[in-house]
Formats: sequence, C-alpha cells, structure tokens
Amino acid sequence: MAAPARPDAARETLTVLCRALLEDVDGLADRLTRRILEREDVYGVLGVPVRDDLRATCRASLERLLTQLAGDLPVDVDAAALTVDTGRRRARQGVPLEVVLRAYRQCGRLVWERMRAVSQERFAGAHDAALLVVADDVWRILDASSDRLVDAYRREETRLRGLELGRRWAVLEGLLAGRGREPGAARDAARVLDVAEDAEILCVVAPVADADDDPLPAPAEALTGVATSIWHARAAEVVGVIVPPEDASAAIPAVLAALRRRAHGPVGVSPVVRGLGELDIAHRWARLAARTLPPGAGAVAGLDERLPEALLGEAPDLVPRLRRAALGDLLDLPAPERATLLATLRAVLDADGSPSHAASALYCHRNTVMYRLARIEALTGRRVAAARDRLLLGLALVAADEPG
Repeated sequence: MAAPARPDAARETLTVLCRALLEDVDGLADRLTRRILEREDVYGVLGVPVRDDLRATCRASLERLLTQLAGDLPVDVDAAALTVDTGRRRARQGVPLEVVLRAYRQCGRLVWERMRAVSQERFAGAHDAALLVVADDVWRILDASSDRLVDAYRREETRLRGLELGRRWAVLEGLLAGRGREPGAARDAARVLDVAEDAEILCVVAPVADADDDPLPAPAEALTGVATSIWHARAAEVVGVIVPPEDASAAIPAVLAALRRRAHGPVGVSPVVRGLGELDIAHRWARLAARTLPPGAGAVAGLDERLPEALLGEAPDLVPRLRRAALGDLLDLPAPERATLLATLRAVLDADGSPSHAASALYCHRNTVMYRLARIEALTGRRVAAARDRLLLGLALVAADEPG
C-alpha cells in the first residue's frame, strides 16, 4: 500500500496535473460541450448563439478552474467573476438553473476523470495517492463556484422579473389610457404581453375599497382551464385582461362563474372587444358594470346583464329627475304605503302587465292588485299598458335599487 501523500506533494500534484490538462484545454472544452448537449435538449431549443456561447463558456470555465487548482491564478484576479458572469448570462438566455448546475457538475466530473487519467497515462500513477488527498479541495472549490453561480443566476432572474413587470405595467397603463390606437402600440403591447394583437378579449375590474382590501383573490388561479388572464393591480382597482382560448362570447358564462367563486367585492366584466387597441373601451365598460353592484357585496356582473343600471350610472344627475318624472306623487306617500305600491308596480312589470300573475307573486287577491295599480297610475300619471310609460317606470324602479 502506498504511503499517504504529504501536503506539499499533494499541492504539487494539483499543479502538475492541472498544467498538463491546460495543454489540451480546447479538447477538454469540446468533450465537455458534447456531454452537455447530449444530455440537455434546451440548448437546441434556444438556438445556435446559445450553443456557441456554451462552448466558449466551457473553455473559459475549464481554463479558470484548472489555473486556480494549479495555483497559477494571479492574486488580483477574482476567481468567481467568470462564474458570476455565467450565472447572469444564463438567466438572461432563459436556460433553467438546474440545467446550468448539471453542466457545472459535468465540468467537475470531467476534470476529475482527466486528472486521474493523466496521472496514469503520463506519470505511471505517481500522483494517484496525492489525488485522494486533494479531492476535498477540488470539490470544495467546485461547490463554492456552484453557490456563487446560483446566487448570481437568482439575482439576475429577480432583476429581469422586475424589469418585465415594469414593462408589463407600463404597457397595460398605456392601453388603459387609450394609447393602443397609436401606430404600432398594440403590436408592441402584444409582444410584451404575449397576446395576439387582434385577439378577442374581455376586461375585468374589481374596485379596491382600501389598502387592505382584496376583492378578487387569486383570479388567475380561478380561471385555470377557462381562459388565459393577465392581472394588473392599480391604486383603486384590480384590472384583468381575459383571453379565452376560442369563442370569447361563448366563454363569458364560464368566466363569470369562475370569478364568482372568488369575488369578495363587486366585480364587473366587459363585453368582448377585438384587439388590445380596444382595451380602454372594455375597461370603461367593466368599471361601469362593477359600479352597478352594491359596494360591499361579493358579486360578479357582466355589463350586458346590467345595462339599465349602467345607463343610469352614466348619468347620475338625471336619476332624481327620472324618478320624479316617472313616479310623480307616489314618491310623496308615507314610507309603508310607498313601499307597498312600488312592490306592486315591480310585480306587475315583472309579470308583463298581468295582474293575475302579479297577485300570485305578491300572495294577494287579483282585485287588490287591480286597485293598487289604478292608484299607481293616478299618482304617477303613467299607464302600465303604454310601452313608453312602462319603460320609464321600469327604469325608475331600477334607479330605486341602485347602490348608494
């Protein structure tokens, strides 16, 4: 059995073997590159520039590692600089971190294999015992290098994510402000948001009452399997851009149902619009739909479900005049009597003017409904049988139900 190598002999072993490997660093780089490409498909997907960069990085990494192990790295050179740069670059290229780490392990394994082989082939095994002594040093350097790579990769990934979020925020704000109609703006937005420029889309608006309010928790998760969605938090609202996979109009019921399971406050959904350039219109419609719902209610409404309420919401100053013009002296009755007559009017209108059907809904006699209806028409000066009067009375009832 060979005697254990002395520390100085072990140091000499690393110097001798690593200098020997440096003589064929290009061959080692080719071998390492082939190994990585055989095991990792991602480089083929990312294209020739990334594959070429892989070969250059393999050579530079092998040269730096072997020079450091040989003890020949100048004291003013940062041993980790190359590793840090590689981590940042791979994050920018989109190479998964686990793929990068496997490449580093392949590098370490190849260097160790070749040191053992050179010890046998060139030095007749003279350095075998010393290699066992320096093994811990070799792998400690490799582990430290891997740690620096992971840290650099994650820092760059975080930076890129922040830049991407910033770009998406700016693009969405521009679209909501109506800049999607400017030349090229919708096309640029489509690229940043990864949405077809002319896609059929819906907009969702969930007003935020205060800083701690979360009117629509995890909406993207709720829409999994229903539609692709992009969410944008603003100071006073959460805005969603929904991209159904096929027929957008047919997808609306599924979108509404999914959002209703999560809504903690009022949520409005726009009708379908064509293209990102129309997002500002869809946003206005969704916001209007949300305004027709009670402030504290966990409810979701599409604009088309709430068109009368939305029309009234667009002209709030006309609502009192509408109610007075439609209901006249009925509004001046004592509250209990007024409430009874308004309930009767609503039941008659819901029953398409039928006193018998209204009586069933109100649990009273048909003659009672007829009497109340005659009184309503006398107080209001309106006739339920007249189409225009019926429309005006219906809108007045909707106005009476408006939130706030």
